[in-house]
Amino acid sequence: MTIDLDRLRPDTPGCAEVAHFNNAGSSLPPLPVLNAVIDHLKLEARIGGYEAANQESDRLEAVYSSIAKLINAHPDEIALVENATRGWDMAFYALKFQPGDRILTGIAEYASNVISYLQIAQKTGAVVEAVPNDDSGQVSVPDLEKMIDKRVKLLSFTHVPTNGGLVNPAAEIGAVARRHDIPFLLDACQSVGQIDIDVAAIGCTMLSATGRKYLRGPRGTGFLYVQRDWIERLEPPFLDLHAAEWVAPDRYEIRKDARRFENWESYVAGRLGLGAAADYALKVGMPAIEADLTAKAARLREGLSGLPGVTVHDIGRKKGGIVTFTKAGHSAAAIKAALSQRRINVSVSGASSTLFDMSARGLRELVRASVHYVNSAAELDRLIAAVAEI
Repeated sequence: MTIDLDRLRPDTPGCAEVAHFNNAGSSLPPLPVLNAVIDHLKLEARIGGYEAANQESDRLEAVYSSIAKLINAHPDEIALVENATRGWDMAFYALKFQPGDRILTGIAEYASNVISYLQIAQKTGAVVEAVPNDDSGQVSVPDLEKMIDKRVKLLSFTHVPTNGGLVNPAAEIGAVARRHDIPFLLDACQSVGQIDIDVAAIGCTMLSATGRKYLRGPRGTGFLYVQRDWIERLEPPFLDLHAAEWVAPDRYEIRKDARRFENWESYVAGRLGLGAAADYALKVGMPAIEADLTAKAARLREGLSGLPGVTVHDIGRKKGGIVTFTKAGHSAAAIKAALSQRRINVSVSGASSTLFDMSARGLRELVRASVHYVNSAAELDRLIAAVAEI
């Protein structure tokens, strides 16, 4: 299966407006996603919000199946949440830690996750430790194996960091987790939608993801996967009348499925858009998507690397669709602004987002250009030429 840009680009209205290389921030949604959201909002305006949700109950239920199919899970292992951070938090804060318990994470871990580790460490006396990278810059699985002991209570890693093309070896980490019966929480915020995810093959216990990034769904949407065997072992940090049922004046019962991690009120139109995004990715084909954007990112790295004063900073044995670079004499913010004037969208990644990694490499900020399968060869050339002109 190959990517048919002649068919797919007209299906994405934004392609006529900008050269969009901020897919790791928020992708351009395709028409089925746009229509799913707008049509439901119109339905709510006509007949009422509760009534519209009831009318579309079958389609809403189908979203769980679409997400499950996307990552090779079961629908009852999926919770629909407001964003990847909320999904990640609901999983992480459901775990119990005691003094001396160890949380192992990566050098390229995202700021929100590390802040949560540190908060729990301060409250419980748990210890947060970063596993060294190997020579390529990815998590060193041999070093991880050496760090395992009975005090390790969680392996928690970011699959694709926010600040570069690195793809961490999730399946190898999962194998370590399974061998030692340690829960494995995978932050797949940047990988779902760009990498063909198989939670069974990876072996993660929990996985969090967003709708707005590579999946091309609406903002304000996300999901959490929790392995069946672990669902009832994890009590969510807070409950409501959706996550649990009040069965007696002094007793409640928590749901048996992953929806115990949800809450009652939700962005219904967004959920339908999220389902449409998952269906769209499945129709295009995740293996084809991964191969295409990986090749385009490699081409962009090669083109940028050949420019005077430009340094590409991506590390890792396997690289995905995020390309990060600097240009001597120019701040990342100035480059972003100059490209924006040319109707080219990029982003800036600052040190505070991935402090362990950026500090270790002596970096303060990077320009982040994240490609997707709807980017054309002409847009890649346009970006390279524009960077050369700055």
